[in-house]
Amino acid sequence: MPDALLPSEVIRADNLGFQYADTPVFSHVGFSLFAGDFAGVIGANGSGKSTLLRLLLGELGPASGGVSLFGRDVRRFDEWPRVGYLAQNGLSSGANFPATAEEIVTANLFSDIGFLRLPKKSHREKARKALARVGMEAFAGRMLGSLSGGQRQRVLLARVLVSEPELLLLDEPTNGVDAETVASLLALLSRLNREKGLTIMMVTHDIARAAECVSRVFCLEDGSMVELDKAQLREELSHKHKHPAREDERRRIKEGGGKS
Repeated sequence: MPDALLPSEVIRADNLGFQYADTPVFSHVGFSLFAGDFAGVIGANGSGKSTLLRLLLGELGPASGGVSLFGRDVRRFDEWPRVGYLAQNGLSSGANFPATAEEIVTANLFSDIGFLRLPKKSHREKARKALARVGMEAFAGRMLGSLSGGQRQRVLLARVLVSEPELLLLDEPTNGVDAETVASLLALLSRLNREKGLTIMMVTHDIARAAECVSRVFCLEDGSMVELDKAQLREELSHKHKHPAREDERRRIKEGGGKS
């Protein structure tokens, strides 16, 4: 796959396909994400939303096609501080982690700190600044496990933001938190996108709430992905994210026994 992208392209996926063993997940997925985009990714459980993010990160290898990040094939990409990633299970896995909020955030500066070295004052100041950006500076000394679910999610977001990424990939960042926290997290992401020009791709099960923040919406369903305009989004929501699969996709899924 050629490396060259348009000047403002941050992600490009070409003819992307993936399957687990003999079970197809999706195929022929292609899209570009541009600097300053805030994209939401929706779809039914098992449609491959989290898998798509892992392909974009190079954690999984595609069955077909490929991915470029900032103009480089993801297989050769080595500028990972430019990319921030918040995994879907980050909230629950951090509940009993024996570290303070500041330590959790500072740890993500490992490439600056160096192997087996202690963080300097400048690193701690960066961590405090990142916590302040998500409204958690006052909790810097608190153990992560002592925080509420919404507070922990903010700390984990600060951990991603401390390296000042240009691209943010989020997998269900509002999952498992209360409605008030959802609203504040979405407002924060919207502000980062608007004021800092941060490019965001967010998998979400709650696009109805996120619709006011995102500038683009992609829907994964029945082995294919489509981009929706506002009218199509309203239609999708009324049909629980279903969209018509291509005829070849319907045939492939029927012959392959379904999707992951």
